[in-house]
Amino acid sequence: MRPAWSEQFTAESLAQVDVIDWPRRITKGWAWGGSSGAGVKVGVVDSGVDASHPAVGSIAGGVALTFDPDAPDGVQIVEGPHDDLYGHGTACAAIIRRVAPDVELHSVRVLGERLTGKGHVLAAGLHWAIDHGMHVVNLSLSTGKAEYFSRFHELADEAAFRGVTLVSAVNNIPAPSYPSLFSSVFSVAAHDGTDPYGFDYNPKPPVEFGAPGIDVNVAWLGGGTVTATGNSFAAPCITALVALIRSKHPAAAPYDVKTILRAVANNASPPSSPAID
Repeated sequence: MRPAWSEQFTAESLAQVDVIDWPRRITKGWAWGGSSGAGVKVGVVDSGVDASHPAVGSIAGGVALTFDPDAPDGVQIVEGPHDDLYGHGTACAAIIRRVAPDVELHSVRVLGERLTGKGHVLAAGLHWAIDHGMHVVNLSLSTGKAEYFSRFHELADEAAFRGVTLVSAVNNIPAPSYPSLFSSVFSVAAHDGTDPYGFDYNPKPPVEFGAPGIDVNVAWLGGGTVTATGNSFAAPCITALVALIRSKHPAAAPYDVKTILRAVANNASPPSSPAID
């Protein structure tokens, strides 16, 4: 008798995998030069997105999820257009659009008018995004409740194995937040930079990437902007770069993308091999 799962590696069962053509040295030009994000579906799991905001542009689709004790699993799911109930999701979507103008944005509303929500509603929204073919999911929100650890761990693993890149802001206070702590997730905090293409890589957990998010000008409700600070606004910078990479290198799996970003971070040591763009 063969051990469990070994049948997946027989000649009849094993599928061909697409791989990217790695250069001798990874540069930003090779990573995303000439890319606009075209062909990449990005889910913004947040308070909704105002598609009428000039900094956002069109929204390809979306879904609104709310707590409903009478609905299956306690979540009411309504697909279709919806408003941004706070402004937070619009800010994140506009940041993504600025860097990756041709991405296909999808709004997954899980937060209400006070920018609060239920952990199981967030989990349902993330599951919807994974199940509906998002290539990248921006999560500028999280939960610190330990009872959701295993649920978000399962979702993070499912996303990774299905080729979905999860980008999550960490909590603004030094406390555990899920799903940002999982190794398959791209965890992001704010740094002092202003260049949306410039970011840092932190080799020491719990946060891997630092991107602009301190005193930044972001889109808000009513077609205007506000100046804001938060890890929430750093995450979509990384989401946008991931979208550019996925657009230019469709075969890149989430862990490939992590390798690429690490290699072109502001604080990456210059390699000895020559650059090949």
